[in-house]
Amino acid sequence: MRKLIKKVVALLAAGTLALAAGCGAGAGAGDRVTVKAAAAGRGKLAATVEISGALVPVRVASVVSKLAGQVLAVKADVGDRVQAGQVLVEIDTKELQAQLRQAEAAVRGVQDQAEQARIGMETAQVAIANAGVALDAAQKYYDRIKALADAGAASQSQLDDARTKLDQAKNGLDAAKKQYEVAKKQYEIASGSGLAQAQAAVNTIKVNMSNAVITSPITGVVTNRNINPGEMAAPTSPLPLLTIADTSTLKLQGTVGQEAVPLLAGGQKVTVTMDALPGREFTGTVTQVGPVAAATGQRFPVEISLANPGELKAGMTARAVFKLAAPEGVVVPLAAVRTDGGQDYVFVVKNGKVERRPVVLGLKNEEQVMVLKGLEAGEQVAVTNVGVLQDGMAVTVE
Repeated sequence: MRKLIKKVVALLAAGTLALAAGCGAGAGAGDRVTVKAAAAGRGKLAATVEISGALVPVRVASVVSKLAGQVLAVKADVGDRVQAGQVLVEIDTKELQAQLRQAEAAVRGVQDQAEQARIGMETAQVAIANAGVALDAAQKYYDRIKALADAGAASQSQLDDARTKLDQAKNGLDAAKKQYEVAKKQYEIASGSGLAQAQAAVNTIKVNMSNAVITSPITGVVTNRNINPGEMAAPTSPLPLLTIADTSTLKLQGTVGQEAVPLLAGGQKVTVTMDALPGREFTGTVTQVGPVAAATGQRFPVEISLANPGELKAGMTARAVFKLAAPEGVVVPLAAVRTDGGQDYVFVVKNGKVERRPVVLGLKNEEQVMVLKGLEAGEQVAVTNVGVLQDGMAVTVE
């Protein structure tokens, strides 16, 4: 009985070991992933890059009023084509005309004051001359009477009378001089700052009257109108009276990935199509490749200008397709590339295992991508089951 129990225990132990060995072999086989691999090659890569968006005018001008007043006439409507300098809006100037008449009358009044002051200056100058002659005569008379008085030939009352006449002559000259200074100051004020202020008021009103005729700043098409005759225009209005768009040239704005930026340049031609004009192709010109990435990151703004033959409208949806060709470099199938946290990588197959390798990518098309850094030509990369691979994992290459 004991021998039988020992045999059963031995058989169970052997079976357990066999089962453990079998399970270990199965787990090892399950860890190995079957992949297909492709060699990184050298070559040139052609690709197309597309940007799309709504066409916008090359220039847009807002027509605003510098003058507050009632609108008499609006001479353009939405859709009208206008020329630079064409009259668009007229504002009532009756009140300004009345102000101008008053201001011009004020100028004439100041000019009259200046003329009266000039005459006063001339009169004062004559008075000064006469007072000088009178003072000279009074001085000589006083000197003669003084000499006679000293000799006892003239009385004290005669000397006092001569002294009084001399003082009066001096006072007369002083008064004439003061009158001249008053007239001179009046003339300087009237002909200087007074006239300047009055004339400035006239000039301001004339400028306001010229602002009553509002013209188009550019040649283009009226795209918006926010004013009608009888309404009030004002510089503080939140909306422009009219909006003018220059649609002779239109712009298409979009972004491209950083890999395409080195292959784009100002002046480059590109084919542009319109959703609204199927089958038609237009030639655009790259006018700007942004030097700084957009806020979204790693995409750069591109602007294309497009001459308008007449049938294009601002707001049409347009598509521009760039046909780009990268210089020779390392090329791998697009299926080999994965991205994690903004970092591109591939799995390099070597000695039955894979190595996760960060790479820097360039231009790509629907099938291939250029590797600028991180991979050498001839190295093998996994192209299937890439999503389940991990660094260092054992693989079987088909």
